[in-house]
Amino acid sequence: MNIDIKAVHFTLKEDSRDYLNRKIARLPNVENMVVDLLFSFTYDKDFTAEATVNFRWGIQGHIKESDFELHAAIDKLIDKLDAKIIKEKEKAQEKEKINEKH
Repeated sequence: MNIDIKAVHFTLKEDSRDYLNRKIARLPNVENMVVDLLFSFTYDKDFTAEATVNFRWGIQGHIKESDFELHAAIDKLIDKLDAKIIKEKEKAQEKEKINEKH
């Protein structure tokens, strides 16, 4: 799995990068389902956290969150990313079941 992290209009400190990596590590089965995780953090009055996730089966998802504090924005983003991964996994399993029946 490829993980790319970029910061716009500020420097992402090592502790924030470590915080993000710990959060990513908690995502269920992310290594098995995701090819790329692309993060972009922008600071302009508040922090905007965006993630683009590319799944192994060709689906792409984009999630965006914002907060006045970077770690809070990361928390919100990871929560939404977790829900997105679970939803896409369920869709893929559903499609697999349908294909098995035919």
